[in-house]
Amino acid sequence: MVLEDVGSGWVGAVTRVEKSGGVYLVELEDRRGVRRSFPLGPGFWLDGRPIEALPPKPKPAQASPGVQLSASGRRITNSGSFAPASSAPTVAKRSRIWVEGRHDAELVQHVWGEDLAAAGIAVQLLEGVDNLEDVLEVFGPTDTARAGVLVDHMVPGSKESRIAEAVSARWPGAVLVLGHPFVDIWQAVKPERVGLRAWPDVPRGIDIKHGTLDALGWPHADQRDIAMGWKRILSTVRTYRDLEPALLGRVEELIDFVTVPWAQ
Repeated sequence: MVLEDVGSGWVGAVTRVEKSGGVYLVELEDRRGVRRSFPLGPGFWLDGRPIEALPPKPKPAQASPGVQLSASGRRITNSGSFAPASSAPTVAKRSRIWVEGRHDAELVQHVWGEDLAAAGIAVQLLEGVDNLEDVLEVFGPTDTARAGVLVDHMVPGSKESRIAEAVSARWPGAVLVLGHPFVDIWQAVKPERVGLRAWPDVPRGIDIKHGTLDALGWPHADQRDIAMGWKRILSTVRTYRDLEPALLGRVEELIDFVTVPWAQ
């Protein structure tokens, strides 16, 4: 691009634009290779017409692969919320969220981990819903130290629902037990993420994880295969959009429950 500075009559090709002392300058190189700088603004000609030379527009923030940005350039977490502006550590709160097993915890941390860390909420393992009352007995829930619990396959009349009713009655207002309808947390991942139209209906008597991996054609001989299979499934989860709504709503409700302003 060749510009003419009207005031001096200098004509030259634009070689660079820089900011100096708070003022944008454009450098023009004439046909002899001599360069001069001029403040941007009105007073230039381009192709025989007067123009106002403006500084370049800032480039929109570029996301690293796998990173989501809002229209304003703010980073979006896997859960769909704005990432915290500060990375300073948050003091841990007394309130907690419990989940039944390791895979449940890994999925919750993968999608909601940043939100929970910013709120100072830890996710802990129950290692089975049968342990819930004993765990809460030690924890001692109160209105300012709340316990949110996510339970697998909680349907009316089930053992899980009876345990949930018992602890909710014992610690009213301090404990919230919510269940999702899936037999296993794996099924909370949308099946399309692993190339299925629906998760397989594993017959009774067959471990659901072994049966699922078998249906997928993946190794399923031992615990190592189970762990690798789950790692493979989890790697397909990019954001909350890859999870079923029946899980999303439960987790969000638990987070809201343990992060009320008066809970510590």
